[in-house]
Amino acid sequence: MRNRLRGRQAGRRTDLLLGLLLGAGVLTGLGANTIGVNWWLDLIQLHAAGALAILLLTPWKYAVIRRGLRRPRRATAIKALSLALAALVVITIASGLVHSTGHLERAGPLTLMQIHVGAAVGALAAVVAHFLLHAVRPRRADADRRAMLGLLTLGAGAAVATAAWDTGPAIARRFTGSVPKDELLFTSWLNDGIQRVDRDGWTLRVGSAAFDLDAVTALPHERFTAVLDCTSGWFSRQEWDGVRLSALLTAAGVARGEWRSVEVRSVTGYARWFGASTLDDVWLVTAVGGRSLPYGSGYPARIVAPGRRGFWWVKWVTSIQPSARPPWAQSIFPLS
Repeated sequence: MRNRLRGRQAGRRTDLLLGLLLGAGVLTGLGANTIGVNWWLDLIQLHAAGALAILLLTPWKYAVIRRGLRRPRRATAIKALSLALAALVVITIASGLVHSTGHLERAGPLTLMQIHVGAAVGALAAVVAHFLLHAVRPRRADADRRAMLGLLTLGAGAAVATAAWDTGPAIARRFTGSVPKDELLFTSWLNDGIQRVDRDGWTLRVGSAAFDLDAVTALPHERFTAVLDCTSGWFSRQEWDGVRLSALLTAAGVARGEWRSVEVRSVTGYARWFGASTLDDVWLVTAVGGRSLPYGSGYPARIVAPGRRGFWWVKWVTSIQPSARPPWAQSIFPLS
């Protein structure tokens, strides 16, 4: 009887810890995939450590799952949910670890990051459903000395495993978790396909002014280096040629007024809003590596926004308009 009670307590603690680790993994993953500047807190390292901690807990969770499957009174839905959760967690961690090696980018039609994020969302949904169907409530006795020592041991093991992975199979990742690429890859947000914009038919609207490509390239351009860090899991450092948005607005005769941001819109309808105080550090570029932009990189003009993730770097720009909308009044990740 005592062994059975200890087994249930150990199972409950394992489930609670796994739930916390999965939640922390989602938060650190979202943070690392959103920010574009290096914080003092390395989110991707915490993300990796959490994943490896889950792997270290696998023997205990396996025992919990096996015990639950053997119980005849356990509902079939709960058993199926436990198995689905285990599979989704394995897929999430495996795809993330393989991606970090830089040796494989795709599995069939999907990138490893798409698989990683999709499986993680599914795992989180399964965790919520699991707790709703089979509530695991923390108890005061769960935080005893033995549990704290176990938690410290798990943390130390995860730290050692993360250091070993980073010095072994993992490639030199950026603080966002992205792997390096010498050349730009042609990716776009959600379902935007590569646009083959006709040079002669393209017009850029800035306020009430209109620029063709010759007029844009005649503006005072600067050559600078910036890192494009894509949310699909890669980054590339390139030399760009472009004009600052602040200078572009001045050339278009847009005076400082009541507007709080500028809306940058693509020919596809995709748009992001940049705060009025940030426009000195955002460029409209027409060339990369000393050559005109390829179609896949946004020809004839795209945004380069150093310190922001790739979904801010709007491609195939056709309109830049002052807006009363505050820049924070948009979703962290674009929804279209």
